[in-house]
Amino acid sequence: MLGFLAKRLPSVVLMLLVTAVIAFFLPRLGGGDPAQVIAGPDATLEQVQAVREQMGLDRPMIVQFGDWLGNVMTGDLGTSLISNRPVAQLIGARLSSTLELAIAASLLMIVLGIGLGILAGSARKGPGRAMIDSSLSVLLATPPHVTGLILILVLGISWQLLPVSGEVSVLDDPLTGLTYLIMPAFALALPQAAMIARLIAARMAQVRQEEFVDLAIAKGVPRRRIVISHILRNSLGTAVIATGIRIGEILAGAVVIEAIFARQGLGMFAVTSISSRDYEVVQIIVLFAVVIAVVVHFISEILLAALDPRIRLDA
Repeated sequence: MLGFLAKRLPSVVLMLLVTAVIAFFLPRLGGGDPAQVIAGPDATLEQVQAVREQMGLDRPMIVQFGDWLGNVMTGDLGTSLISNRPVAQLIGARLSSTLELAIAASLLMIVLGIGLGILAGSARKGPGRAMIDSSLSVLLATPPHVTGLILILVLGISWQLLPVSGEVSVLDDPLTGLTYLIMPAFALALPQAAMIARLIAARMAQVRQEEFVDLAIAKGVPRRRIVISHILRNSLGTAVIATGIRIGEILAGAVVIEAIFARQGLGMFAVTSISSRDYEVVQIIVLFAVVIAVVVHFISEILLAALDPRIRLDA
């Protein structure tokens, strides 16, 4: 396993370096000038230039990138160009909201994805199986923001079971916090869970045709044991990798879902920072989101290697 990890680490480091380049330069390609925003609409060119020099934005881009990357690697995330407050402090104030949503959506995705995948991948045919297949097709075709709007209309407005906007931290008031978290978490998780369920079901159908499954049946191994120990275990590898990728997509989708449900997380903060050209905040949020996605993907590869020894041997 150590050899497997050692061979994966260089690609992870390279991916993070490329992400740092993209996170720094991408906000600047969008145009606009934070010095103009700070100086105000009525500022003269001289005043805007003075602000630009004071903030160091007149230096060559590569110099700015080198300074920023060096500071990030030493734990200094910089200072907001607009509010003049530490970026770490601003992100920390919004982080718990996004983490609550991402963790809840990820747990729902894993539980629903594996559960529905096992049901859809069962050998039994019938109306129940057809209903599950149809439900997965509908969930796959429905994007998270449409799912969110449907949940708001049904559970929030028609039946008035759950609040449609705002948030309460589950750490401060767990019961009330969950009522605010259920709909956005389901909206994020359902399409991703359907994709994982499809992968598991398809893989289970393939594994069921393998010779070792026929041998287990011929030896009289109980059906439940064959499904769990032989079919399901050998079907989870693809789903593990897909789960890691989907968690990254959940973080990206949180931007839209937070806007729909008026949650004050990092997604909403990123939108307001982009509109105000606050590069220092935007680039850290982008870098943070990718680092989380890379770490989760790396963990999923470790889990896959643990499930399938052939992965370790091929590495």
